[in-house]
Amino acid sequence: MKIAQVAPLYESVPPRLYGGTERVVSYLTEELVKMGHDVTLYASGDSRTSAHLESVCERALRLEGGTLLAPLAHHLNLVERIAQEADVYDVVHFHLDYLPFSTIRRLEIPAVSTLHGRLDIPDLFPLFREFDDMRLISISNAQRAPMPWASWLTTVHHGLPSELHVANEAPGKYLAFLGRISPEKRVDRAIEIAKLAECPLRIAAKVDPADQEYFDVKIRDLLSGPRIDFLGEIGEQDKTRFLGNASALLFPIDWPEPFGLVMIESMACGTPVIAFRGGSVAEIIDDGVTGFIVESVQEAAEAVRRIPSIDRKGVRERFEQRFSARRMCEQYLDTYERGISEKKHAARGKRGAAAHLLTKELAVDAIS
Repeated sequence: MKIAQVAPLYESVPPRLYGGTERVVSYLTEELVKMGHDVTLYASGDSRTSAHLESVCERALRLEGGTLLAPLAHHLNLVERIAQEADVYDVVHFHLDYLPFSTIRRLEIPAVSTLHGRLDIPDLFPLFREFDDMRLISISNAQRAPMPWASWLTTVHHGLPSELHVANEAPGKYLAFLGRISPEKRVDRAIEIAKLAECPLRIAAKVDPADQEYFDVKIRDLLSGPRIDFLGEIGEQDKTRFLGNASALLFPIDWPEPFGLVMIESMACGTPVIAFRGGSVAEIIDDGVTGFIVESVQEAAEAVRRIPSIDRKGVRERFEQRFSARRMCEQYLDTYERGISEKKHAARGKRGAAAHLLTKELAVDAIS
């Protein structure tokens, strides 16, 4: 199959450090190539891939820092590029949320769109009701819950290459927090949990410019506490050691998490996850098997003491069963076939309706 993968331009594919969407696009692209498909990746020019790389900007937009004034302009240019080249592909897989919808409709591009963000935003509802002909893919069933009426094809959970991480069955004694420091990720909860459990905490996290004030005002002073180690942002090559050596990952979210890639990264290392219930958590974590789902800081601290009851080998096995990149890739291929089939069916319907209308017009002309 000839496939185009269209990634956001804010980070390279894969990202150098933090970046969930671009990382998943990379895993999917590489797995599709391994399976023998002809894949073109549209991404920033500093991306690394075994697919054909097409770019509209030299490097990831985040690297431009304060000099970047109009990131939307680059993405509109990307969509226009796809519009000019889409007819050479069997399917175009967009990862740009709703940005390409109008172009997909007007040019009848054979496209599917994976939505990677939160959807519990009322301002989005009129847009998705208008574009009810889009072929949408959710990354969890929880993500689509605010819009069950949207034009969903399926849900495809994220996956990781099986060889990316190795399980560590003899970890250290610290808890880990990995991700972003932002109000919804609640690193403050992680710190409180670690204190209650009397356990060291290591924090590997990015601070976006939008969250800098929150970090300075709410979080910075908390990091000076005893047995709290703030490492800053880490890259992919550091995750196996960081997560694998932890006794557990803390995932104390305070928002409807669409997926939570770090949970399956932790599972791939054999490390159980202690997560607050919400969003996709109950779809990803098997309570008592790959971690614990909790409702409060106190419950999380109690779960820390129950970590020895979790079989780390079993955590890794559950990851391999449910969250490999090969499984993700196979599900997407099935979805591409379905999306293409539905598009062809819709096109035949349009042609049939047009032919019927033309026949009626000719008959009226003949009678008159």
